[in-house]
Amino acid sequence: MGEKRYPGGQGPRFTLRARNNPPWVRIELEDNGPGLEEPVRKRIFEPFFTTKPVDKGTGLGLSVSYFIVTEDHAGVMSVQTALGEWTRFIIDLPVAPSTK
Repeated sequence: MGEKRYPGGQGPRFTLRARNNPPWVRIELEDNGPGLEEPVRKRIFEPFFTTKPVDKGTGLGLSVSYFIVTEDHAGVMSVQTALGEWTRFIIDLPVAPSTK
């Protein structure tokens, strides 16, 4: 987000939304950053995938988050994006614990 030019003196912005969507609770985290190109969006939850230079990250953050949401909480995690405009991470968690 730090590399994007924001019009009108606007800066980076995050928007957090939460709503009941029975039988789920939906959490959305959206930014007004540069968005994701399709090859990046497709791999964003893969372990060790990173867009950062060598020595600037491990590429584990989103894959660990994805694993926790999907495996530990029986939820769903996805990403939506508009190139040059925004990225939105969506987490749906079941209201009642699942019986795995």
